[in-house]
Amino acid sequence: MTNFAKLNQAMGFQRSSTSDKQKVQPISTKVVKNDENSGDLSLASIASNRHDISTIVNTPIPSSDIAYSSWVVEHPSALGSFDRMMKAAKGKRIVVFLDYDGTLSPIVDDPDRAFMSNEMRAAVREVAKYFPTAVISGRSRDKVKGFVQLSNVYYAGSHGMDIMVPPKPLKPCDAKNHVTATASALDKEGDMLFQPAKRFLPAIQEISIVLEEIARKIEGARVEDNRFCISVHYRKVREEDYGILEEKVKSVIENYPDFHLTRGKKVLEIRPSIEWNKGHALEYLLDTLGFSNSGDVLPLYIGDDRTDEDAFKVIEARGQGFPIIVSSIPKDTKAAFSLHDPSEVLTFLLRLARWRKASSSSRSLAQIWGLGNSHKANC
Repeated sequence: MTNFAKLNQAMGFQRSSTSDKQKVQPISTKVVKNDENSGDLSLASIASNRHDISTIVNTPIPSSDIAYSSWVVEHPSALGSFDRMMKAAKGKRIVVFLDYDGTLSPIVDDPDRAFMSNEMRAAVREVAKYFPTAVISGRSRDKVKGFVQLSNVYYAGSHGMDIMVPPKPLKPCDAKNHVTATASALDKEGDMLFQPAKRFLPAIQEISIVLEEIARKIEGARVEDNRFCISVHYRKVREEDYGILEEKVKSVIENYPDFHLTRGKKVLEIRPSIEWNKGHALEYLLDTLGFSNSGDVLPLYIGDDRTDEDAFKVIEARGQGFPIIVSSIPKDTKAAFSLHDPSEVLTFLLRLARWRKASSSSRSLAQIWGLGNSHKANC
């Protein structure tokens, strides 16, 4: 057992335990207080009990474990909070949104080998049976669809600038997002595509060619064409070469005023400067699927990157929903809940599907016995 696991055990809570006694509100991102039945898990309590805990585990407790444990108090485990989250969701409709890299798959050195496990794919497939489910990724839509390989989910690539949904009447997006109906089209499979950055494609192709030339001269650098944005991966670049790479990328962007540079996990991303991000993609999908004006809808978004914060902010502004960050280290976030890594995401998704399946079975039995004629479906 790791020091961190021993620490959690000694303090009476674990990330994956369903006995977590922290109060859960689906609309709040404030610090979650513990109720009267649980131990005081405040930072002061952690610090004051550190000596006793260290005695229990018989080894010094790294400060990083202490910091993470106190962060989890503010962003409680979605696994430990699951029962209370679902209690809050009773009578409402959940719509599921998932990031890909670092959420459904581990972060890997080679971006082309960021495969999701068969178990994760089965879990997402099961969730999508019961809830509208979308994957919103910084990857190109075709690439993330190739990784996920499921036909019962919606896909949004390029941080939401390339959205695929089945053909159906679409409502115009809010004018504040500066997007018109001309951004919509049908692909060869008959799915509706929404591409608000389509006019930038020629410039994106030009930039990509220049960046490819730069990457060839810096060992470990890799350029990935994500259709409506370009990723320059530097996970394998030597530390002493990173500054050179960054400066060269910046010098390219200076020649394209309609583009800007953002940063992710060991990646530099060049994106069109339009008012569109994963948060807008979430709003667009809710609108397209007919949920935008529904007060009984709870968006559930799981993501690990800073680009996912835009979606967390949208959920916070809506005043209801479940923003969940995937992180093994403390970080500033608008998420209300947390999961430690993709393995916990897998556990959470399986549990969500089982919960919904059990709820469906209960309603069916109630209807058979004449008890559920007026009961509203819980989604």
